[in-house]
Formats: sequence, C-alpha cells, structure tokens
Amino acid sequence: MRHKILILDTSVLCCWLKVPGKETAGPECDRWDYDRINRLLEEESRAGTTFVLPIAALIETGNHIAQAPHQRYECALELAAHLRNASDANSPWAAFVEQSELWSAEKLRSLAEEWPQLAAANITIADATIKSVAEYYAAASVQVTILTGDAGLKAFEPAAPPLVPRRRT
Repeated sequence: MRHKILILDTSVLCCWLKVPGKETAGPECDRWDYDRINRLLEEESRAGTTFVLPIAALIETGNHIAQAPHQRYECALELAAHLRNASDANSPWAAFVEQSELWSAEKLRSLAEEWPQLAAANITIADATIKSVAEYYAAASVQVTILTGDAGLKAFEPAAPPLVPRRRT
C-alpha cells in the first residue's frame, strides 16, 4: 500500500475548528462541515495517512479566527494544538519543518515568477503556495490529496503516481 499525504486547506480547517461564520465550505453538491471532515480525518488517521498543515492555511485560518465574532480564544487554542502537533511531528501530522525548503530564496523567486499569471486567473498567493506544498510531496511519489472546499485549488491536486507492480522472485 502506498503512503498518503492529506493537505488541509483553510476552508476545511475553518470548518473543522468550527470558526464562527466559516462552519461550511464547498458548493451545495459537495458541502463540507465539521462532521464530514472529522469522520474523514479519523478514517485517514487510522489508515496511516499523514496530515500536512501548510503555512498559508495556518495564517489564513488564524486570520479568520482572529476576525470571528465570537469563540476566538477556543478556536485559537485548537489551532494552536494542531500547530504544536505539526511542529513536533506528532502522528498523524507531518513535521512542519518539512516545508521549510519551499520558503528558500530560490523558491520565493520562482513563486514571484509564477504567481502573477495565477493571480490573473483568480488564484490567491495562499493557494499558489499550497499548490507548491502538494507538488513537493508528490515529487516523493506519494499519493497527495488536497482536502478543500475550493474546486479551483482542488484542480491543482497532483495526479496519483502509478502503482508499479513488484516482481516475485
């Protein structure tokens, strides 16, 4: 069985944390809410999937929490707990430092070159960086899923690498 990476986007994080005003995400035909996300994350955790918290999703979610009409402290505590788990690479979270090479001068220059065209197509800089996170993990030939309510971001999900059958000797 191939290892799987699940990248959590802001829309899903906000629903999972029950940020006031951000309790659902996605179109009516594919609605995400706390119950659906929590069930999926529990299943994925049991299956050994690794969860990735992109820095862009962390920042955006933190902004939504700070601007919420109420429950800011409670939501912030929960996001902080997930951040600690990612910082310490506590299962099922990937080590937050794994993404550090995506913030090198070279990678930032590449983002500076690529992003204006993405912005013209209504792709945010946060989504562009989440796309980079997905590509980073996909380069290691693992299955990468972007968990999001945003169809535009979901379209950047890398194709699953082909399964290569093992030969019996």
